[in-house]
Amino acid sequence: MVQTTIITEAIRESIAVKQAIMEDAVLLDTIHMAAIAMIHSLQDHKKILFCGNGGSAADAQHLAAEFSGRFYKDRPALYAEALHCNTSYLTAVGNDYGYDEIYARMLRGIGQPGDVLVAISTSGNSPNILEAAKAAREQGMIVIGMTGKSGGKMRAYCDYLLNIPSADTPRIQESHITVGHIICEIVESSLF
Repeated sequence: MVQTTIITEAIRESIAVKQAIMEDAVLLDTIHMAAIAMIHSLQDHKKILFCGNGGSAADAQHLAAEFSGRFYKDRPALYAEALHCNTSYLTAVGNDYGYDEIYARMLRGIGQPGDVLVAISTSGNSPNILEAAKAAREQGMIVIGMTGKSGGKMRAYCDYLLNIPSADTPRIQESHITVGHIICEIVESSLF
């Protein structure tokens, strides 16, 4: 009985967060505008780059794969990449410059005006994600932040803030994937 209660309560909480997203007209509009920004970037032959830590790094890799592989349609690949996939680079830069610089340093090397950075942090306060957002802005990139309810410090560096209306990390991450999938669908259906 206890296990069933845990299961049903987790599902109920997840549904409640998604219901809150559906009722937030500003957030829905921002999701749409973020997708449009990605469409324009890709039409201009620019890159979509993702970064995050832990579960958010896994989400970054998942969403990058949806763009570069396929979502619903058989279509050409779109340039999307999760920045954490080169572990030799991450460990070298983390060792030589500090962990806060792992994404920012790469963005200063490869980021170009019109590229998009999708910066994922449930708190919006992860130091390396904040540095990445700052570096992206310096490079003239568009910054889409995926955070929790407050947006944290990242709020100040985002062109589009997708702040999920929750303070519970698992529920935020579940909704990040939902919102990411919605954006993938909008982008894919618009371009193909």
